Amino acid sequence: MSSPIKKVPYVAAFMKQISELRQPLRAVTSSTCGPQPPEVPPICPVMVSSEVQTASALPGPTNWPLLGSLLEILWKGGLKKQHDTLAEYHKKFGKIFRMKLGSFDSVHLGSPCLLEALYRKESRYPQRLEIKPWKAYRDYRNEGYGLLILEGKDWQRVRSVFQKKLMKPTEIMKLDEKINEVLVDFMKRIDDLCNENGQIENLYSELNKWSFESICLVLYEKRFGLLQDNASEDALNFITSIKTMMSTFGRMMVTPVELHKTLNTKVWQMHTQAWDNIFKSVKLCINNRLEKHLENPSEDFLCDIYHQNQLSKKELIAAVTELQLGGVETTANSLLWVLYNLSRNPRVQKKLLEEIERVLPNQRTPNAEDLKNLPYLKACLKESMRLTPSIPFTTRTLDQDTVLGDYALPKGTVLMLNTQFLGSNEENFEDWSQYRPERWLQEKKKIHPFAHLPFGIGKRMCIGRRLAELQLHLALCSIVQKYDIVALDNKPVEVLHLGILVPNRELPIAFLAR
Repeated sequence: MSSPIKKVPYVAAFMKQISELRQPLRAVTSSTCGPQPPEVPPICPVMVSSEVQTASALPGPTNWPLLGSLLEILWKGGLKKQHDTLAEYHKKFGKIFRMKLGSFDSVHLGSPCLLEALYRKESRYPQRLEIKPWKAYRDYRNEGYGLLILEGKDWQRVRSVFQKKLMKPTEIMKLDEKINEVLVDFMKRIDDLCNENGQIENLYSELNKWSFESICLVLYEKRFGLLQDNASEDALNFITSIKTMMSTFGRMMVTPVELHKTLNTKVWQMHTQAWDNIFKSVKLCINNRLEKHLENPSEDFLCDIYHQNQLSKKELIAAVTELQLGGVETTANSLLWVLYNLSRNPRVQKKLLEEIERVLPNQRTPNAEDLKNLPYLKACLKESMRLTPSIPFTTRTLDQDTVLGDYALPKGTVLMLNTQFLGSNEENFEDWSQYRPERWLQEKKKIHPFAHLPFGIGKRMCIGRRLAELQLHLALCSIVQKYDIVALDNKPVEVLHLGILVPNRELPIAFLAR
């Protein structure tokens, strides 16, 4: 290959960029909140230069002119089943292969050793695929860039500011009261919505409301009332604007956004209006929050960031907006799947309940400190994220020539890190199809630290990871305390990729009061 593999828009890959804000750098065997990998000698062997081939030698599916492997992907189930197709390709072509979809050219990695090598060779400012519609809007309205758009030194500066607040366990633990405040309302809503069989119509939608309400209280110090029967008009408009923005942005990923902007197409108008509404709501919330804590800004983490002149108000608003967009559905999706896995595994649920009752007798409300004594609860979530992850792959763009495995890849190469394949590979996880949280607590048989990366990898890993974990751990603990999560049937559930991995039908889950 004489030229870099081009960075061309690919809708599913870009959808991942949104969720990547909320996702651990590495997995650890005892806790989902483990430290970053220490600087130790590589676990995997290092290739010597004489064994390295050029990227043109990479194996992969048939590459037809103009179409690449698109027809084959469509024949195998389309983009909705691409996660399964990618796993099939890894089994056929190996741990690294190259694939083109139309003009989008990428190299796929499906090995812990390759991901470890990538992590160790990561530059100071790792690059992601460019989200052009978002950037175009911000330039059009003279708004700031958030962590999903920023690159280089500006990205590092903004990330470091938020990292001190959002990646520090002692800071995140302070948010448990706010998260539990929303949980109280959510538990009441479960009671109200359950029918005579304990089922909730459109459970996924309700979980999204819980996630939205929870993160908004943390970020904006405002309740939107989505867990009430009569949500406010502002809340509904905010939700509608986010959905509109997401749907229109996807369409502008496959056609030039500059063309939409120049022609003032309907899609561009809808996208712009949606962002206008989103930024209007966020600005109002943040301005109110800054004013509320004006006399003592150090008591609030956002106000502390702003008043220490670490970020401009534009940067603060942009970063907070993207944090919210990146976190709502991925967190709700993770809770949905862990409830499903517990319903199908009553032995695991019984063991989890025993741990919870031992640490929290008489259904005492859990707090962040209690989670330190609930290792099996954390293992249940981690095992669910391995078996049924929200995100099947993440992306990177090489900003320098890099050798991975047997191949020398040029600067500009787009990498697809197929994390779902890692979790479903027998080489990495014995009896991989079994939901067995105990595997994360065993002492003798360690799991490769780069075999499980639900929150991304390296410096671009999810900035909201610890917040998401706190939300999920507290929610899971409260739900299992109060309800027996029962499977209403044992029929297979098909997994579809719609930006994130979702079930193909309403999950057969019932909540029976204990």
